[in-house]
Amino acid sequence: MTPEEFKLRKPGEIRTRFAPSPTGVLHIGGARTTLFNYLFAKKHEGSFVLRVEDTDLERSSPEFEKDIVENLQWLGIEWDEGPDIGGKYEPYRQTQRTEIYRKYLEKLLAEDKAYYCFCSEQELEDRRQYQMSQGFTPKYSGKCADLDKETVKKYLAEGRPTVIRFRVIPKKVSFNDLIRGKVEFDTGLTGDIVIAKNLDTPLYNLAVVIDDFEMNISHVIRGEDHISNTPKQILLQEAFGMPQPTYAHLPLILGPDRTKLSKRHGSASVTDFRKEGYLPEALVNFMAFLGWSPGDDREIYSLASLTKEFSLENVQKAGAIFNVKKLDFLNGFYIRQRSPEKITELCLPYFIGAGLVTKEEADLDFLQKVVSIYQERLKKISEIVELTDFFFKEKLVFDKNLLKWKEMSDKEIQQSLDKSEKILSKIKTEGWNKENIEKVLLSEAEKTGNRGELLWPLRVALTGKEASASPFEIAEILGRDKTLKRIKEAKELIGR
Repeated sequence: MTPEEFKLRKPGEIRTRFAPSPTGVLHIGGARTTLFNYLFAKKHEGSFVLRVEDTDLERSSPEFEKDIVENLQWLGIEWDEGPDIGGKYEPYRQTQRTEIYRKYLEKLLAEDKAYYCFCSEQELEDRRQYQMSQGFTPKYSGKCADLDKETVKKYLAEGRPTVIRFRVIPKKVSFNDLIRGKVEFDTGLTGDIVIAKNLDTPLYNLAVVIDDFEMNISHVIRGEDHISNTPKQILLQEAFGMPQPTYAHLPLILGPDRTKLSKRHGSASVTDFRKEGYLPEALVNFMAFLGWSPGDDREIYSLASLTKEFSLENVQKAGAIFNVKKLDFLNGFYIRQRSPEKITELCLPYFIGAGLVTKEEADLDFLQKVVSIYQERLKKISEIVELTDFFFKEKLVFDKNLLKWKEMSDKEIQQSLDKSEKILSKIKTEGWNKENIEKVLLSEAEKTGNRGELLWPLRVALTGKEASASPFEIAEILGRDKTLKRIKEAKELIGR
């Protein structure tokens, strides 16, 4: 929409929608589409509508609808009208709008703009294969387009399988896409399209046109995979005498190999990302940059700041590459912004799921100490288990070569651990804290001028890991007895 066109619209007149089909979980692409619709509407003081397109009765399920709704709410995307809250243009679930669709279908049939088609699936498939073998684009032959009324009435009375087709007028159909500019199609290549199975079961292209009109949707913002549907919908709008909404088709989200993002690239649904421990604000920030750019180097955006800055003019045409490293960077940033108490709360289900603690016996103070020394390192919440599981084990099992700092011999490792044990055993329980532990160990390390020879074997003895937080922080949380016990066990490992 040009600035001049925007001036013609008053605040509140812009209406966008997200209309998912509950035949699967919420994909990251659907979530990105929802976000862009939400941002555009809110940027211009308009309304954002959630509409459930559940006419595919065989594949739709309440579980998928629940997944979509709950994940959008988790992301912080709120709608002004929808099946759960109602609104001026309710109902917002297609299965509850059957009478509305029937009225429009009967109008098309009465005006001879649509007709009943009785061709069998096998007949249609044979024709399609033949056309393809001849190098033609498959389209309906028009066999049933001119059946007389008596024949149609007879076939319907006999209960013959049927669909309703829309008469497609061969012509050039063009529209101005806010992202892609002028787009043109030759409808003569499509043939008459199926718009309903029967009067009570409309298909996508018909239902979406009617719903967008009835709900006064001003802008249809959706993925570019829908762009081929647009000319069909425009023809239906013209047949009904409806105004045409403004279209904007978003670029596809691509994997690193530049193919359409799918499960084989890793996580693809919002639920997957939630389970992995990504925060909603990180995912929202990340999704906004899948095809959109603010025009500067700023990378961190809250939902509120995105609402202020977002514009369709800055949405690119080319596919958006899904870069998980960028998502991890953003998630790490938002994890660091949360309080230790909140991050511990988020980590608790992962500790419980790994069997490290039970819900009933979880020591939240202890867990917060554990989480706090790793909060800076976390890229996603799920990593907390692998990073900290050593805190919950009675005895560690690891390769003794991990204890080796550079070219240290077993004897030198043994001597290093002896030294750590001797130093730490002198600290009384009441003085066992990070500051005292760090002070005495660093004092000893400075005598040799090589911190690694003292601190590396100690840190591995306490954690059994190649990488971890500092041995001072770890020893403080483990406590005096457990720290000294682990040093002894590491010495025994070296002595074998």
